[in-house]
Amino acid sequence: MREPFGATGNDPNPPTPQNRTMFQGFEWHTPADQHHWDRLAGAIPKLKEIGITALWIPPACKSGSPSSNGYDIYDLYDLGEFDHKWSRPTKWGHKESLIRLCNTAKHHDVGLIFDAVLNHKACADHTERCRVVEVNPEDRNEVISEPYEIEAWLSFDFATRGDRYSQMKYHWYHFSGTDYNHENQKTAIYKIIGDNEEKEWCQSVDTSELGNYDYLMFADLDYSNPDVCNDVKNWGVWVVQELGLRGFRFDAVRHFSSEFLKEFIDHLYKTLGEDWFFVGEYWKGDVELLEKFLDEMDHRFTLFDCPLLENIFTISNFPSADLTMIFDGSLVERRPLNAVTFVTSHDTQPGQNIERVIPDYFKPFAYALILLRAEGYPCVFFGDIYGIKGNDPSPPACSGALPSLVLARKWYAYGEQNDFFDDPNCIGWVRRGTHDRKDGCAVLMSNFGDGEKRIEGEVKIGDDGWAEFRCYAMGVSVWVNKAAEGRDRFGDFDTNIYLE
Repeated sequence: MREPFGATGNDPNPPTPQNRTMFQGFEWHTPADQHHWDRLAGAIPKLKEIGITALWIPPACKSGSPSSNGYDIYDLYDLGEFDHKWSRPTKWGHKESLIRLCNTAKHHDVGLIFDAVLNHKACADHTERCRVVEVNPEDRNEVISEPYEIEAWLSFDFATRGDRYSQMKYHWYHFSGTDYNHENQKTAIYKIIGDNEEKEWCQSVDTSELGNYDYLMFADLDYSNPDVCNDVKNWGVWVVQELGLRGFRFDAVRHFSSEFLKEFIDHLYKTLGEDWFFVGEYWKGDVELLEKFLDEMDHRFTLFDCPLLENIFTISNFPSADLTMIFDGSLVERRPLNAVTFVTSHDTQPGQNIERVIPDYFKPFAYALILLRAEGYPCVFFGDIYGIKGNDPSPPACSGALPSLVLARKWYAYGEQNDFFDDPNCIGWVRRGTHDRKDGCAVLMSNFGDGEKRIEGEVKIGDDGWAEFRCYAMGVSVWVNKAAEGRDRFGDFDTNIYLE
């Protein structure tokens, strides 16, 4: 796993590396105008200036519709190159535009993180007959029918692409489940058992919910099939070389084989070396399940800190809630080097399955908590920087001040951290700086009345060696030395990414 904070080597007094900050480069309602790759390429220089070091791009593979965000994936090997599924480009743009984005990112030393959807395929080209049993949707281990044949959308021939990049064609025996019988238009969860009833659900998935959560949606890939494994592993190497990627964000990791995921990572290491970053989407609030998964992945992996998001969501929706409990039971508390912290994502936007809307007043609290502390690898959301489109649009978060918080991380969030979590409604901390990033910062927030703390330190000192830091009620204050380097860089960020 690539160390998100940089390695120090054997130098006893090495340079302090710049803090790493990831940016999720899309939101659910990004316009389907096929120009998003161009938008991101144009935004990279300014994002780099405020401290963004990695860009998580949306699923770039061909999906079932030119307006789709890409999670109903059709063809891994079509990056907007072939005229299929009613369009040559994806929602995000043509492959040529994607290549230009990759080149721009490389020029500015911004690492690209590819959103890999490896759990399933969707929008098949033809139907095929296969032998199945129906299972209980609430307990996938419980069979509720006798074996019988259905006509299912499970044949993928990729006719327009042909054999370019991969000769693999997918058929019913490459999948473990589906949810629709075309013959009678019945929707159910069908476990594909094969002619000899030899096929089963994968066991190296989340079994804490629904008996076995191998099946999530569409045509569920069967990673016990060696042809499937080889094709997807080969795709991983191909897409890295095609785009110059530095890592992957894996979608829905609790729903497909963790054993295969380890094989995928091992294959990248063996073929291309070991300088990679991997993060998975494991949507559970129980930190012990996340830790168990990380152990299974041999600690070469990170996960989005969903337990922390649940804490943020709960505390933000209860006035005067106890801020000192914000990190209790979070992944960043238990495994800080394996935690990618975040406040919002495409999955948590209003109307999504995992809706977790953080009130506007609390967004500065939440971002200060993930950006200005020592632990975790923070990910900033596109919609919080540039605003949300769609039927219920919203402006940039934090009254447009989020780029300044990101920039404060770049300049000042370094060195020893001293916490002052001694009041349930007013918490703060100090970053002391390092030998070569000396300025540091102090952060104070209050979710009730005006806040004040006396802190011993070197950020701003009174005659007695202590400094008083204040913040307004329901507010966040970030304090730095008035002579600190970089203060003149704040306030110059254009949040209008759309040319309208």
